[in-house]
Amino acid sequence: MPGIDECLLEAMRLPGARGASVVDWTSGLALGTIGDSPNGDHEATATEAAELARLAAEHRAFAPADGNDWTQGTSGPDGDKTPPVEDVIVTSRDGYHLLRFVPTTFDSSVFLHLWLDRGEGNLALARLRLADLADRLVLG
Repeated sequence: MPGIDECLLEAMRLPGARGASVVDWTSGLALGTIGDSPNGDHEATATEAAELARLAAEHRAFAPADGNDWTQGTSGPDGDKTPPVEDVIVTSRDGYHLLRFVPTTFDSSVFLHLWLDRGEGNLALARLRLADLADRLVLG
């Protein structure tokens, strides 16, 4: 099971990957970064991406239809707390931004952010690989 650095290296092996990070969306802090940043500043990008992740995770419009309350900590099959949203995809003229929430045994306030070049990246493949990385990521 990969740690943060190994996870980010694997993410950068995806076709069209320009940059990646692991971010805590409650604080906006980047726990690890690799590659380029869309605005040239990994910390600013992490903070901005965290705002988007927080909006998606905390608003009831995006909650599961089963009525589970995210603030009470819905647990998955392994006892991990599962966020109500699996991922967020933002499309710009020149790229894709994928935010993939990471289920954890504590508060699940971590997500993977992958920035893909639109001309070279494969959005479907990146989404599948990021889901696998999020499931295997070990935070210690």
